[in-house]
Amino acid sequence: MTNCLVIIRNKKLNIDYNRLADFIRVFSSACYYFDKIAVVGFDSSKGISDQLRECRASFDNSVVLCGQAQHAMIAEFLEKIFSGSFDGRFYLNDGESSVCLGTISDGVAFAGRCVKFLDDKYGVSYDKFYIKCVSAPAELIRRSIDDAKKSGGDTAIAVYDAFGDQTIEVSYSSNTPKMTADGVQRALLKALDGYVYAIENITLERRLYDLLKLRRMTLSVAESFTGGGIASRLVSVPGVSEVYYEGLNTYANASKMARLGVDELTLKQYGAVSERTAYEMVEGLLNTGKCDIALSTTGIAGPKSDNTAKPVGLAYIGVGTKERIKVYKFNYRGDRENITRTAINDALFLAYKMLK
Repeated sequence: MTNCLVIIRNKKLNIDYNRLADFIRVFSSACYYFDKIAVVGFDSSKGISDQLRECRASFDNSVVLCGQAQHAMIAEFLEKIFSGSFDGRFYLNDGESSVCLGTISDGVAFAGRCVKFLDDKYGVSYDKFYIKCVSAPAELIRRSIDDAKKSGGDTAIAVYDAFGDQTIEVSYSSNTPKMTADGVQRALLKALDGYVYAIENITLERRLYDLLKLRRMTLSVAESFTGGGIASRLVSVPGVSEVYYEGLNTYANASKMARLGVDELTLKQYGAVSERTAYEMVEGLLNTGKCDIALSTTGIAGPKSDNTAKPVGLAYIGVGTKERIKVYKFNYRGDRENITRTAINDALFLAYKMLK
C-alpha cells in the first residue's frame, strides 16, 4: 500500500507544523503512513496538475488538502483524472486508486474520516498499546523497535518525543494474534527498563500523582531555572491538592537562603548552580516536616551563562525523602525552552523513580 499527502496552499502563508503533525499522527496511529508529502502553491496550475496526476499514477491512496475557495475546482479536476465522482465531495475510489479531499481547516476531524474510509476499504481494524518513557536514548529506542519487529507480525510502531517525554505507540491489526502483540510489548519493556513510567497513554504528571496517592505521600518542589514549570504541570492534574503541599520559585540566592535555608557559604563556594545547592534545596523542603518527598532544580537555561564559567545547559536536579537525597547532574542542549521543558520532564520522572 502506498499513500501520498498533497497540500495545496497559499505560498505567502506559513504552514502550522504543529497542526500538520497532529493531522499526520491520526494516520500513523492507524498504521497508515505517507510515502510522500507534497506542498504545492495554488497559484501554480501546472504544479497542481502534475502532482494530482502523479497521485493517480503512483499511489494507492492520496489525501489532498486545499483551501475552501479551491475545493470545488480541485474536486472537479480529480474527478476527471480518476474518471469517477466524489461521494459527498469527500472520497473517490475508482477500484484501483483512492483519493480523499478536504480543506486545510478541516484538520484532525477530516483525518479521522479518511482513516475510517481506509479501514472500510481494506477491511481491517487496529488496536494499540502505549509505552511511556522519559529520556530513553534514541539509539536504544531504535534498536528496541528493530528487535521487537522481528516477531511483531502485522504491527506498526511510532515514536513521539516531547522534550524527552516519549510515547511509543504500537498498533497491530486484527490479523495479528494477541500473543504476538504481547510479545512485542514485553520485548520493548525489557529493552527500555529504567526509562518507562507507564504502559498506558497517561501523562507523566498524572502517573506521579497516582503513585503519590497510592503511597499516601505529599510532595514539595523548589524551582530555580525551571521557573515554576514543575508546579504548573502538577496543578494541571485534578485532585493534586491531595498530594502536593507547596511549590517555591526561588530564583535569587537570597530567596534560596531565606526560604530553603541554603547556606550562604554553599552559594559562595559552589555557586547557585551546583550539586550542593540542589541538595540543600531539597533538604530545606524536607526540614519543614510538611512533605514526604521533595524536588529541586537549579541550572542555566540561557541564552547566556551566568557570571561563572559554567556552560548554558548545566543543571542539577535533587530529589529526596527523609531517608535519602540524591542529586543528578545534566548537560542539556538546545534553546531556553528545550532546556527548561526537558528538565521539567526529568525532574518529574526522577520523583516517580524514587517512589517506585
